[in-house]
Amino acid sequence: MTVPETVVGPMPAFTRRHWLCGLSQTALACALPAGVCARTPAPNGVTVAAASDLKFALDELVARFERDSGSRVRVVLGSSGQFTSQILQGAPFHVFMSADERFVHQLADAGHTRDRGRLYGLGRIGVFVPQGSPLRADGSLRDLAAALRDGRLRRWAIANPEHAPYGMRAREALQHAGLWQAIQPHLVLGENIAQAAQFATSGSTQGGILALSLARAPAVAARGAFDLIPREWHAPLAQRMVVLKDAPAAAAAFYDYLAAPAAQAILARYGFEPPG
Repeated sequence: MTVPETVVGPMPAFTRRHWLCGLSQTALACALPAGVCARTPAPNGVTVAAASDLKFALDELVARFERDSGSRVRVVLGSSGQFTSQILQGAPFHVFMSADERFVHQLADAGHTRDRGRLYGLGRIGVFVPQGSPLRADGSLRDLAAALRDGRLRRWAIANPEHAPYGMRAREALQHAGLWQAIQPHLVLGENIAQAAQFATSGSTQGGILALSLARAPAVAARGAFDLIPREWHAPLAQRMVVLKDAPAAAAAFYDYLAAPAAQAILARYGFEPPG
């Protein structure tokens, strides 16, 4: 797989007749969607726009909710910043699960939500290196700094810091370590953290900074090693969810379900620290 130095670009136009879903090219790409496609939402269901770090946790949570409630939930994974732009343009989502609470606050201030939502967890980032990489999984970033000096590093994956919260926090951590300027020519930018994970796990890069919630999934853990970056090196990943205006009753039920102890235990198992 050939990966360009940066993977960025404008999102396609969005109308109320379409919604976004992950593309899948390989078995791992099915687990970590790298792109978007247009599709009509099913009637009488709940459509959730969710930060892509939630992929594996939501697989489990949605299955349990559908079994217990009889309601159907469709999850659309992507970048929180891009979802915010789409919702402001009228995208027909019912629940928004953002990786950065400021996007929920932005939508609330613009009158697109029922309230200001609630925190559902705190995310973490760390260094992931695939099997066979010349780099080590070192959350202190010392080995990454050494690899920049000795020429071992060619390509390094992070989410796009212009609109993806996990990319923003990766940039902050690299700035804290004094590596941001030196590493920029080597960066491969994913449109969201799931695409960055696909680049890092596929061997297209020699590693990257990924979400703990993705690194804990068996499909990712089997492909390499992971080490947490100190939480003090970046702003918190305060992840907030909210019900959008004109959402059906089932959307509020799913929202409340995610705040229940059983759902919070599942989120904690995937690495999301409890709110507060």
